[in-house]
This record gives sequence, C-alpha cells and structure tokens, in this order.
Amino acid sequence: MSLRIGIDVGGTNTDGVLMQGRDVIAWAKHGTTREVSLGIQAVLRDLLGDSVSPSDVDAVMIGTTHFTNAVVQRRDLVSTGVVRICLPAGEAIPPLYDWPADMQACVGNHRFMVHGGHEFDGREIAPLDERELGEIADYLEANDIQSLAITSVFAPVTPEHEERAADYFHKRLPQLDITESHQIGRISLLERENATALNASLAPLAKRTISGFKHALETLNISANLYITQNDGTLMSADYAERYPVLTFSSGPTNSMRGAAALTGLKDGIVIDIGGTTTDIGMLVNGFPREASFVIDIGGVRTNFRMPDLVSIGLGGGSIVRDSDQRIGPDSVGYEIREKALVFGGETLTATDIAVAGGWADVGDRTLTSGIDAETLQHGQQTINDIITHGIDTIRTSADAVPVILVGGGSILVHGDLEGAANVHRPEHYLVANAIGAAIAQVSGEVDHVFSLEGITRQEALLAAENEARAKTIQAGANPETIEVVEIEEIPLPYLPSSAIRIRVKTVGDLH
Repeated sequence: MSLRIGIDVGGTNTDGVLMQGRDVIAWAKHGTTREVSLGIQAVLRDLLGDSVSPSDVDAVMIGTTHFTNAVVQRRDLVSTGVVRICLPAGEAIPPLYDWPADMQACVGNHRFMVHGGHEFDGREIAPLDERELGEIADYLEANDIQSLAITSVFAPVTPEHEERAADYFHKRLPQLDITESHQIGRISLLERENATALNASLAPLAKRTISGFKHALETLNISANLYITQNDGTLMSADYAERYPVLTFSSGPTNSMRGAAALTGLKDGIVIDIGGTTTDIGMLVNGFPREASFVIDIGGVRTNFRMPDLVSIGLGGGSIVRDSDQRIGPDSVGYEIREKALVFGGETLTATDIAVAGGWADVGDRTLTSGIDAETLQHGQQTINDIITHGIDTIRTSADAVPVILVGGGSILVHGDLEGAANVHRPEHYLVANAIGAAIAQVSGEVDHVFSLEGITRQEALLAAENEARAKTIQAGANPETIEVVEIEEIPLPYLPSSAIRIRVKTVGDLH
C-alpha cells in the first residue's frame, strides 16, 4: 500500500490527510501547539490509527506559516550581515534602506558594499575584491554574526561572484549560515536583496522548525521522505527548506488552492479559503495559483520572489459582529472561538453565530443563538456576502462570471448566491483542502534569465530556458516522464543593447 500524508500547520489549526493516490483515506484536525511538533504528532496518530503501519507511508508533505508569522510578528529573527556586490555601480540606495525601523532593529545595521557584479550579458562590472571580503569577515567574526546574505548585480543571470564570495566566507567562517540571492529572487536587485536578507535572518529558526518536523515523524517511527510545500504549490526537500525558509511564505493559501483544484477537478476559477480569522481569495490558472506579477510586501519588506496573487480579508469564523450587525471583522476571537462565541456558551456575537442561527451551519448549540433577531440575521448574512463579493471583484480580471470554490472551516459562513460567481462549489473534504493540497503537491523548476539575441534566435533562447527548468525539476526529484511546462513569460527589454529579452519558464512534475 502506497500512502502519502499531507499536513498544513496553521496559526490556529493543524490539519492532516492520509491519501492513497487521489483518494482521502482519513483526515484529522487539531489545534496548533506552541511546540509545533506536538500538534503534528497528534494529527499523525489520528491519521495512522490502529490499522495503518508507519512503513506504508511513502512521503510526508508539510506546509507551515511559521516563517511568515516570524517576520510579521518580529520574532525569532537574528542579526544578519548583508553584502551587496555592486561597486562602483549600484550604491545610490544602501541595503535595507526601506525596511521598517523595527525590522532593521531585528537584523541589525551590518551592511556592506564591495566591488564586483555583472551586467545583464555577463560582462563584469568590476573584479571581485577579496581584500574587501576579508575586512567584512573580520567584522562578522568580531561581532559574532552568524547569518550572512550575499547579493550581486544580475546574479540570476551570472551568479559567479556570489558563489565565489560565499566560498570565501565559508572557508573563513565555517559556522556562518549563508544565503545567496540567485537561489531565491528574480532580476530586480533591491527586492531580491531584501528577500535574501529575510531568508538569512530566519536561518536558525528554520533549523529548529524543520528539526521539530523530523522529530515528530521519528517519534511515530515514520521513515518516509519529508517534504515542505513552497508558495508556488510545489515541494522542496526538508533540507532545502532549512536553507531557504522564505520559499514557504504564503504556502498555506497556496495549498488550499491546489487542494480545491484537486477536489473539484477545476483548473480555472476563484478559490475562497475562509479560516477562523481571515479569508484568502486567489485565482486558479491551469490548476495552479496565479502568481503576483508585482512586488510583494512581507511584514513591510518589499520582495520579488514568486508568490500567489491573493486578496486577504479580515473575515473568518471568529470575526466579531459589531455596530448593530453592520460591521463584521476584521477583529476576531481567533482560537478562543470555543470559549467566546455564543454557540459555545460565550458572550461574543461572531460570524459563526450568524451562520448557525440562520440555519445554514451546524456548529455548537444552536439554541444558544435564540436571542439573535431576524433583522440581525438578515443584515449579517448580507454583510458577509458583500465582503466576499468585493473580494471576488478585486481578484478577477474581467467582468465575466467565473466558478467559485469554497474551502476552509469558515466557508460555512457563505450562504446563497454570490454575485460574480458562475457557480459555487463546496467539495467533499473542503475542511482540509489545505492538507490535501500539500499531499498532492508536485516538484518544480524555474528559470528567470535575460538572454541576448545576438547570435541566437528567440526560439533557441526559449528552448534553452525550458531545458534548464526541466533539469532543475529533475534535480528536485521529479519523474522526467511527468514534467510539463506550466508557465512561459517573455519580456522584451528595449532599452538594453543586444536585443535583450527576459524569459521566465516554470515546469512541474510528479515525485519520482
């Protein structure tokens, strides 16, 4: 018996599913614990029960919001050295210039610029100066800095100087956790540098968190390969996630969208994932979340790595109803819903109470909502639907009605028709769509390069990018026979010489 386990560790709940192929064998939901491995263990015990042997599990896929929360809440970040290889160009705006003051305080003011970097076509801006690197190494050692971010101009095209600098620092300071920008971000220098610095500041937390995941599996004698879900709906190995935790940002909503596609068979449409506090709305394109094509803000820091294009709304099952039922959320009772909501014997009127009292949800004790009058119910339902409808209008790109898929425990709030929706689907196992998305995730490879069209044709450049993306997908563990191209983007760069063109290709495949 070949089985997979998918787990999604959220801020409130940890959800899990046991799957054979595309069939859900069992599912479980537990409250997320402060020590995340304990919540994962509880879910794993429920999934395995008494009838499933740990040896029957081939792979475990885990999605987590742990690292996003660390950035947003300004916790568990470490002092980080930031090196930009750019001089004599690229010095007008110093590293971390636009970071919020409290974020800068978390990572410290350890910023350096050195000679080096490349043009888009591979020409050196200046030779890399190891004397300058040596001075930085002395500073890092004297100040006991354990994490380092290295960014070079046009490194995604020519990473040579980043690799040489990383090799130098590894030899001088073997204990350093080093992040190179060409492994994470795209062409834009400042946003790529920001993402690299964020990643480096999360390095110790990533080691502890992934170690906790591994410990949870070892405790239950599960020896299956462990994978972590990325924010593009695909997988990376646990060891890779330790090195690049920022690639998990927004993986929770992405897992939900992939799960929604699998549960309904729809490849295009809008997915609405409603939790206890927030609602995430995204667009499915060819079975994957539509990627944001603009700069992404994470905790006040501008980044440019791949992220799903989402609309996040302060509406969830625990959202508090105020102003005589005219306002619902964004404040929420959150994980305290079982103590504070009316249906559980509390004294706070929540969105869940509206749904239960109206008769379209069955949670807790409906008799405890008898004091809610008919007018409040009508206004409350209309307010909820208006909030969701506004989100649909924000995410879609045309006036045409599109299919809508509702997932997440809070989706019980939605009742009746939604304006802009061609039809509304609430599939079986919608409660754990996020864990299902983790369990079915594939592996991917992506290339984002600038090509000079002097000496080669556009088709040759596209083929070279596609072949490199396929090679990366195979290296990540994909079965070569299952690999397919899911996205190609061409951007002419008219103000550069040599008829330059930027090409981005993404491929995915099933685990080997």
